[in-house]
Amino acid sequence: MTIAELFARHRRIGLDANVLVYLLEAIEPRAHVARRLLRAVEEGGAVGILSAIGLAEVLVGPTRHGDLALTERYSDEIRGMPGLAVVPLDPQVAADAAVIRGVRAIGLADAIHLASARAAGATAFVTNDRTLRGSPKLEIVYLDELEIGPAAA
Repeated sequence: MTIAELFARHRRIGLDANVLVYLLEAIEPRAHVARRLLRAVEEGGAVGILSAIGLAEVLVGPTRHGDLALTERYSDEIRGMPGLAVVPLDPQVAADAAVIRGVRAIGLADAIHLASARAAGATAFVTNDRTLRGSPKLEIVYLDELEIGPAAA
């Protein structure tokens, strides 16, 4: 599937933290696809959805390395990305995450990512986590299978 095809089918797209980590840490070739995907979000192709816990996951790396300036920069960049909404963890998202975790037997963080995406109206979720599976209301799209295509180049 190309980025253009993804956006033609979905107006709100959840993003896993790994997509942003690839971009911010310049982990190629995945960073290239993540960059194009987020550029398309910034240009209004679709609304990007990131859970608050996803933001925390992205910030762990630079913090673990003691680079608090980079932590702050990443936080500012993510929260300032046009077209990207960071969804807070509220009681409704927490309850939905518990159901997702119980039914799918996945980790709590992944369940919160999916519940946050659903709460924000996303119909697709981009990740590279092969343990995540879709549902009738939320299609899972693997970043490694996403093609840039001519419309996003």
